[in-house]
Amino acid sequence: MDDPHYLSGLQLAGRRVVMVGGGSVAQRRLPRLIRAGARVELVSPHTTPSVSAMADAGELVWHERPYAEGDLTGAWYALACTDDPETNAAVCAEAERERVFCVRADEGESGSAVTPASGRHGGLLFGVLSGGEPLRSAAVRDSILDALHAGTVIDGRAPRDGDTELPGVALVGGGPGDPDLITVRGRRLLSRADVVVVDRLAPRELLDELAPEVEVVDAAKIPYGRAASQDVINSTLIEKAKEGKFVVRLKGGDPYLFGRGFEEALACAEAGVPVTMVPGITSAFAVPAVADVPVTHRGVAHEVVVVSGHVAPGDPRSLVDWSLLAGLRGTIVLMMGVERLPQFASALLDGGRPADTPVAIVEDGTMRTQRTLRSTLGKVADEAAAAGVRPPAVIVFGPVAGLAK
Repeated sequence: MDDPHYLSGLQLAGRRVVMVGGGSVAQRRLPRLIRAGARVELVSPHTTPSVSAMADAGELVWHERPYAEGDLTGAWYALACTDDPETNAAVCAEAERERVFCVRADEGESGSAVTPASGRHGGLLFGVLSGGEPLRSAAVRDSILDALHAGTVIDGRAPRDGDTELPGVALVGGGPGDPDLITVRGRRLLSRADVVVVDRLAPRELLDELAPEVEVVDAAKIPYGRAASQDVINSTLIEKAKEGKFVVRLKGGDPYLFGRGFEEALACAEAGVPVTMVPGITSAFAVPAVADVPVTHRGVAHEVVVVSGHVAPGDPRSLVDWSLLAGLRGTIVLMMGVERLPQFASALLDGGRPADTPVAIVEDGTMRTQRTLRSTLGKVADEAAAAGVRPPAVIVFGPVAGLAK
């Protein structure tokens, strides 16, 4: 049988689109319609909280009532998304009379239009249809997106005048370590890099996906060992970008959380090099999460403080008031604190934190070698030394560290 569908893109910006039904199907499909600039009117006596929030924000007009004949007058496009087949059939019947293309969510082939499994990659929007097999369409769509993100399929996009991403430098947060936890945008830009300047804690497996001609510059900063000078890193970013290359600065976690990313952004800006900032999932919150340590929890912790451990308590260079931190009842997340853990624990104890305060240390978070040490404030320094805890590790002090028990 020939495929009955003819694929076409609709220009819906400023045009009236009517959606009947405000449930989960509407919640899934409304954001793309809104992003396309459609003038969406929703007809439904009830909606999900997310859909009503869109109405409250002025992103659509909500007619809080059941569907009625005549609702499609003047519409360019319609979607029947209720859980009542009779209502959906009535909407499609009116659409047929009004010559308005209509999607029927419960019986796709009964409408005059179908919604493809769509994907977006940069400025590329594509759809997949497989003749009444929506799961198959979605699977193919996901495979194409994965390939585009990995750079194994080229999107054919060339740099254009006014491009906000090329050329220049992109500061990309790689997330806590697992390569699957980098953002979609971060992975897309990485696939388009001419030069990658990479930290030790960035998701290293992603480097293997780069094309052979991509230059990789090691900017590894190893705790208590050799480290690339920040000035050298800054100059490398600037020089490579001024050669007309697109440079990705791939960092672990989030570039602006103890990552010195803003120093690099300032250096580039002062040199006239455009910078694209791509936030990453910070290890401060993600690493405890994968070890069943929520940094906040209702009724347990209402504040969380993230502290750098590269300077010990009492050091004149320290900007942290540890006596103040010790007096808080919430969560303290200590980054880069393994070497000076005894000093940090003593400072909290001296400031009044109870010795039985739970502590969790998560080493190599999100990686195959991840391990967790659970202890208490009074014992953690000795137990971490006995266990041979090494960086990178995230240390969590507070009641939330004991919830998993």
